[in-house]
Amino acid sequence: MTNPYETDLDKNPANHQQLTPLSFLERAAMVCPDRAAIIHGKQRVTYAEFYARSRKLASVLARHGIGKGDTVSAMLSNTPPMLECHYGVPMTGGVLHAVNTRLDAANVAFMLDHANTKILITDREFAPAVKEALELAGVEPLVVDYDDPEFAQDGELLGAVEYEDFIADGDPAFAWTPPDDEWDSISLNYTSGTTGNPKGVVYHHRGANLMGYGNVVAGAMPDGCTYLWTLPMFHCNGWCFPWSVSVVGGTHVCLRWVRAKAIFDAIAEHKVTHMCGAPIVMSTLLNAPAEEKRELPHTVQFITAAAPPPEAVLAGMATAGFNVTHVYGLTESYGPAVVNQWKPEWDALDPAAQAAKKARQGVRYAALEDLDVMDPETMVPVPRNGEVMGEVMMRGNIVMKGYLKNPDATKAAFAGGWYHTGDLGVRHPDGYIQLKDRSKDIIISGGENISSIEVEDTLYKHPAITAAAVVAKPDDKWGETPCAFVEVQAGTELSEQEVIDHCRAHLARFKCPRHVVFTELPKTSTGKIQKFKLRDLAEAE
Repeated sequence: MTNPYETDLDKNPANHQQLTPLSFLERAAMVCPDRAAIIHGKQRVTYAEFYARSRKLASVLARHGIGKGDTVSAMLSNTPPMLECHYGVPMTGGVLHAVNTRLDAANVAFMLDHANTKILITDREFAPAVKEALELAGVEPLVVDYDDPEFAQDGELLGAVEYEDFIADGDPAFAWTPPDDEWDSISLNYTSGTTGNPKGVVYHHRGANLMGYGNVVAGAMPDGCTYLWTLPMFHCNGWCFPWSVSVVGGTHVCLRWVRAKAIFDAIAEHKVTHMCGAPIVMSTLLNAPAEEKRELPHTVQFITAAAPPPEAVLAGMATAGFNVTHVYGLTESYGPAVVNQWKPEWDALDPAAQAAKKARQGVRYAALEDLDVMDPETMVPVPRNGEVMGEVMMRGNIVMKGYLKNPDATKAAFAGGWYHTGDLGVRHPDGYIQLKDRSKDIIISGGENISSIEVEDTLYKHPAITAAAVVAKPDDKWGETPCAFVEVQAGTELSEQEVIDHCRAHLARFKCPRHVVFTELPKTSTGKIQKFKLRDLAEAE
């Protein structure tokens, strides 16, 4: 029998368009052309100007041969050209590769070659690393320098043209078109590469579009909100917020360097409503000297990832005027894909119970189709009892296309029709997930599994400890035992035994660290603790 709902009801240009985040800027420029889109130092850019400049960039890139599948790399800090690249590059069909500005030359060279970069737009601040990278790389991209007019840098100019001159004769009415297929690639982001060469994670227009809306929902972003750039735009395309802010016609406040005084000043002067950042940003704010802080006239929504913030940090942020929302995700999921969605009834819980709720990663983004905790061998979901561990898995439209030029890694990541995060966790009866460890970070001592996150949470409860990480240390008797690396507050003294005793008061004895090392913890450019370095140190201790 013929299905009447499928007869003469076909897709056509009137009822079906390819999804892309590029339309967000087009709409914002029409709806609020004179609204401030970008603030950078004394520079102000309206939405009409933002759209025109992005189109000028696109037209010049096209003139230089950039088209579908061509890579444009951008070694830029959180400045207006980086925002323009998020629209101008994909307007040509090209793919934006936002480069981590803190990488060494060898890593940058590898990425330029792997991505087959055709054009490199680079800030003169990063000239030393970029110059060496270009000498190491096999590709020979056209190099465009950005010489920031608001914050002068003394780095060498490496290219033949400066950014403003490059786009000067571009077409502000460039007739860009949506992608032929929303599956077309829009950006390339590299993983940290702690166990070999980094992997190139590929995003598509469809996922970027849906994340644009997803962030608005998860972050409760109202029309015309003001967003402060403390999160690097090179990190998962700034969690896709360069596109999300345009959905609501919001204002981007650029911040070249993450400094406490600059953050407080920007919030107070520009009435910032939203910002994202790693826990290190919270520490920067809370530990700033009194003269650098300012009383905030309103509550700022602060979205953070990585480990759940300790209760003391959450309390300190609330006192300082910030409401913290905890999210979880990976480069492979366009940034945050899970949010600890707070329920009003939890406000009545006692502080300890609230802290337990806040320690959970949460539920899937509205833009993510499925999230579960499963046995990676059987692909059977673990019981929802908050106790049995499995691997956190996702599937949906905000999961990457795959790894560039790496079919084996892509196949392994998508085994069984799910994206395998490599994170171990539990699922609670209400469906909220909670991470317990990375699969490679679980400590097996005498046959018992020890969650490094559980031990770290205990360490953070000590008032003198400001940062902590726990890794496995080889042990002749037990196989492995926990080794704690901690940072303490300035001017505070803490002994190894005091740390161990603190843990023994809160944990089973076998879970407590047998070794404590007081040191500054190595971190990535996005504030994540580099445990692979700590594992090497633990083995050498």
